[in-house]
Amino acid sequence: MQKTIKHHNNYLTLTFFLMVAALINGCASGQLGKNNSGEFKNGMVVSAHPEASQVGVDILKKGGNAVDAAVAVQFALAVVYPNAGNIGGGGFMVYRSAAGETNALDFREKAAAAANRDMYLDAAGNPIVDKSLYGHLAAGVPGSVDGMVEAHKKYGKLSWAQVIQPAIDLAEKGFKITKRQAGELNGLHRNFMDFNPLGTAFVNLESTWKENDLLVQNELANTLKLIQQKGRDGFYGGSVADSIVAEMQRGKGLVTKEDLKNYHAVWRKPVVGQYRGYKIITMPPTSSGGIALIQLLQSVEPYPLKKWGHNADSTVQLIVEAERRVYADRATHLGDPDFYAVPQKQLLNAEYNKNRMANFNWAAATPSSSVLAGEIAGKEHEETTHFSIVDREGNAVSITTTLNGSYGSLVVVKGAGFLLNNEMDDFSVKPGAPNMYGLVGGEANAIAPNKRMLSSMTPSIVEKGGKLFMVVGTPGGSTIITSVFQTIINVIDFEMPMQAAVAAKKFHHQWLPDEVYVEKGALDSLAVKTLEAKGYKIVPRGAIGRVDAILKTKWGYYQGGADPRGDDKAIGY
Repeated sequence: MQKTIKHHNNYLTLTFFLMVAALINGCASGQLGKNNSGEFKNGMVVSAHPEASQVGVDILKKGGNAVDAAVAVQFALAVVYPNAGNIGGGGFMVYRSAAGETNALDFREKAAAAANRDMYLDAAGNPIVDKSLYGHLAAGVPGSVDGMVEAHKKYGKLSWAQVIQPAIDLAEKGFKITKRQAGELNGLHRNFMDFNPLGTAFVNLESTWKENDLLVQNELANTLKLIQQKGRDGFYGGSVADSIVAEMQRGKGLVTKEDLKNYHAVWRKPVVGQYRGYKIITMPPTSSGGIALIQLLQSVEPYPLKKWGHNADSTVQLIVEAERRVYADRATHLGDPDFYAVPQKQLLNAEYNKNRMANFNWAAATPSSSVLAGEIAGKEHEETTHFSIVDREGNAVSITTTLNGSYGSLVVVKGAGFLLNNEMDDFSVKPGAPNMYGLVGGEANAIAPNKRMLSSMTPSIVEKGGKLFMVVGTPGGSTIITSVFQTIINVIDFEMPMQAAVAAKKFHHQWLPDEVYVEKGALDSLAVKTLEAKGYKIVPRGAIGRVDAILKTKWGYYQGGADPRGDDKAIGY
């Protein structure tokens, strides 16, 4: 056998190098892999829509960096993914330069100056649920445009005009909608008619929408041109601001020209933690996601997850108990840091989180009623979107952005062509009162003028040995934190490649209600029986999260993970 191996050594060596050369050539050309596979050397974009991912890669190919591509993708998503991509909403960005510099940008929406804590209550003091969900009164002051202006100003390389142009082209020339989008637009036809009596591009008056129909948005194209020409002032001033205010007056909303003028995104110091030798760089408040993510990682780190196995009953039980305690903390302790003193240092203390798990009992589920803390701070819808980008130099951007509900408040600003958010529902409409999902808000997230509403968005970047390792994030409302957490441990503990880690079935617990939500197929029947025998209430549900992530392999290639739960796509070159 040894002789045979020696005899064929030269042939095998030549074959190996030919294979490597083919691999490198495929990666460089961007042809390796189909939708969600392949490894690429020069850069990668993973987003919720193929058109937006392509826009990002095209910007990278033109010499743009990760921030240039991120700005282009954000505006492209406002055109091709209107149910969550936006210029009328807000979000968060985590940035890491190739040299290791990190930063975090908070462009979360704010309540208008005229907002007050009881604005969604009836005369008896009970919540009027729909008032914070639909229509003009549900909208906060948008932050996305100012956020992108600030990001580009600080880190951009290409001109502002260059990074906005692809979105203008998509809006003006139109793009082919997906089957999923056709179904959404048809399903919301009556709602769009009701909330937009003056008309909107999302309403097809001639027939129903079909896959590959061209969606042209001329009003949005004109708004994007003004943003391209005037930057921040093209949105927060001039004719677009006039249109926003006119729309608010039509529907008795609160946002004024003064609110628009006074809105500014905020640069914040990222939350940083450690997990099994990996460095986690993530979003600070106003997002609750970063603190909660690190709390979860610290809570499970002492335990041998790899030994137990992915989604084994012991693994699930441990994670559920960690989630129960972390979400209880989230409810009481997290809010806008400009209005509330968040005890960040304590919550990120590994000993604190270890002690929180001290009453964990393997024999039986811990009743959530015995875990002391206020309840979940405000319901969050799951129609958010995330994108991850890495460029040739190794600069990385992780952005999660949202309108809140699918298609936000359902109100399209007449004359400007973009959807308004319904982020006001992310406040505690009435602290101490359950909302339609049985979740209860806390004082830390009560409505106040000019305050940012709490979020679960968790854009994150992971380092290994001081070098870039992973860029990750997801939509999913209150499931965002647990989806990002499980994706990270899928890679680190269970050694999955990026696509498998993203696609893996997930589960979720959020303290209250005291139920474990499980994607179909996530747990085998034996695990379900074992957990139920210990007192866990297992509740099947649909898709959890739509993770878009990038992994840098030990060979230096970028490996994408685009969530098969949506139309998401990873493109590299």
